[in-house]
Order: sequence, then C-alpha cells, then structure tokens
Amino acid sequence: MNLSSLKQILVVGCVITATSSLCQKIATIEVELDPAATSDMPLTIHLDDITSLADSAFSLLEVKGTTRSSVPFQISYSHSRSLHWIATTGSKQKRKVYELVKSASGTKGEMNARLKDGALTLQSGATNLLRYQVNLVYPPSGIDSAYRRNGFIHPLWSPHGQELTRIQPKDHYHHYGIWNPWTHVLYRGDTVDFWNIGGKKGTVRFAGFLSTTSGPVFSGFEARHEHVVTKKGAPAEVAMNELLTVNTWRPSPDYFLVDITSKISCATDEPVILLEYRYGGLGWRTTGEWDNKNSEVITSEGKGRKEADGSKARWCIIQGALGSDYGGAVMMSHPANYNHPEPLRIWPENQYNRGDMFANFSPTKDKDWRLEPGKSYLLRYRFVVFNGKMTKEKAEEAWRNFASPPRVTVKLN
Repeated sequence: MNLSSLKQILVVGCVITATSSLCQKIATIEVELDPAATSDMPLTIHLDDITSLADSAFSLLEVKGTTRSSVPFQISYSHSRSLHWIATTGSKQKRKVYELVKSASGTKGEMNARLKDGALTLQSGATNLLRYQVNLVYPPSGIDSAYRRNGFIHPLWSPHGQELTRIQPKDHYHHYGIWNPWTHVLYRGDTVDFWNIGGKKGTVRFAGFLSTTSGPVFSGFEARHEHVVTKKGAPAEVAMNELLTVNTWRPSPDYFLVDITSKISCATDEPVILLEYRYGGLGWRTTGEWDNKNSEVITSEGKGRKEADGSKARWCIIQGALGSDYGGAVMMSHPANYNHPEPLRIWPENQYNRGDMFANFSPTKDKDWRLEPGKSYLLRYRFVVFNGKMTKEKAEEAWRNFASPPRVTVKLN
C-alpha cells in the first residue's frame, strides 16, 4: 500500500488517513453556516462539558465526506476550558463537521505574544500585528510630562506592515493610538477627566498582566488598568478598575481580527457616573497619512464622513491610501454593549484644514452611564484589519460573525 497516496497523517497514539481515522472518537461537532459566507472565522466551544481528558490527549479533525484532516486548535482557561479554532468558508457549505478524537495533537504555535523593551507585541509568525505599551511613554522634549501614558495599542499594523495608528500628534499630545479612557466622569461629587490627561485631573495606567497567550490559533493578553483621580493637593486615588483583554486571530493573509474587551468596575464603595459627553471610550487616532482626499468612512447605516459624527452604528469602516497601497480597519461594536448601536465621534472633513482622522465608539455621547459598586460592566469590540478595499457587504458579514456566530452542536460519542 502506498501510504503517501492516502495522505496519511501520523499523530501520537493513532493514524489518520484520507479515508478513515483509527483514533477513538470523543465527540462530533457540527457547525451551521451561511452558504453565502466568504470570511473565515474563529469558533469556540466549552470543553469541560465534552471531555475531562488532558489538553495534550486529543486532536480536532475536519470531516469532508470520507476524508479527515487535522485542524489547528487552542485551549483557553477562565473558570472552565474553551476550545478555539478557525472555520474556513467560501465553498457554499451549509454545514461543517468536525470530530474530537483521542490522540496527542501535533499542532504548533504560529501566533505569538513577545514582551521586549517595555512593550508586548502580538505576531502571526514573524509578522507584527499590534504592540501594547507597558512602559510609560513620555511626550517630546519641552512638553509637560503630564502627557505621559502607558496601557495603549500602538502601532496597529496592516497585514502588509503599514502603521494604522498614531501617538502624541502636536494637535493632541494625549492621543495614544487605540486607547479607552473616559472624558467626563462624576466621582465623589466632582468631575474627573481621564482622557485629557494634560489637565492633570486624571489618567489611566497599566497595573500588570494577568496573562499573555501564544498558540496555533490566537495570541493575546489580559492587562489590568487603573483609572486614577489626580486632584491637586490630594493623594492619587483609583476610582475605576479595568481588565483589558486583547486577542488577535489571523484567518487569512489578507486580514486579521483584533478582539478588544474592556471589563470595568468601581474601585471603591462610591459609584462612578460616566456623564454624557461628545467623546469618550474606545478611540482610534489613525495614521497621519490619511486626510479628506485619500480616506473614507462608511458606517453600517450608510453614513459617510460628512454624516457619521453623532450617528449610531453597529460597525464603521475607516480606510484609505497607504503609500501606493490601500487598507484600514472595520471597527465593530457587540450588540450586548451599553447603548448599542453605539454613537460615533468622527472628526469633520475639515479637521485641521486637511481632514485628519479620528474615530471613536462613544456609548455615553448621548446619555449617562451609572456604574454601581460591586458590579462589573463589559464592552466588546472587534477590529477587522485589512489591506485592499473593504465593502459594506463584507463588513456586514464580518459583524454578523462577531455578533451572532454560527450555531455549533456537539454530539458525544
């Protein structure tokens, strides 16, 4: 028998061929797909309800008719174990079938989190995707050191390696790539500004990692942030705690996903009220290369840059020229977020007489948000980062994958 003709895959403990698997089957996993889907997507199932086997003792196979092929997967841990993998689409399938089998996996990691020189870089192979700043970054010489910050994302790179973010521009030294402070906050009977840090009333600081993750499917980190009140003549006080979780997925060479989750809570027994204000929350100061002549905005509601500011949206495309190339990102808000669809803050077309770009999902743009002690509040976002030109149809499909992933059914054997 010619084993190579069977496309034999050797896995510790069993043999998988193009026509069969000699491994003990643990469960069958079925995924219902939209036949029109064209974008590969991450999927997740809870593992502890399926098997108590150690993580190193099973493999994931995709079943296509009588053929089986090994699928890279990754395990994450919170209160329980979860299994993650990437589902490929584009073949007009209505259903995908996988098997979880008893065997050691030979999957190797391609998604990396590397800490070096005071910053954590998330990578796909040797390609940088984004960098999270751990050490304090100070403003240029001669600028008030109150503008120093850490705990932000910069750079965010395109798949082709162009920078999509900017920090400390002369017009706004407090702008830091992708970051998540609040602007107009009521705490202990006084207002605090964690956004405009040059005013010296508040700031946000990195307070340590809970975890960093590398693996075959995604890379990421969990970081603690402290939202600190810094009143003149009074000791600094932490008013809010935040757990920032960032994960990157690379389903395709043409794009990757960045999932950003902010879990916020009161740090004391005093409530915190995020007061209505025209900006605050998840902000993105884009590359300085973009202006009103070489970039565009498209929202889920069909708004362009002229009409987007103050409108509500499920997603928003920001894209433009990158040298001789083109690219950008789709910002997406999860439907469980406060005040979803979320109000947008988009700078006007004549910003600084050239149309510099700033985009912000601001859930408190048109209403207050009261945070009670002892409770936690969650905001979830996804960026689809791409080269080429994004269409509204592709953005809508990507948002549906994020907001309402395909139904997954598990049958135990």
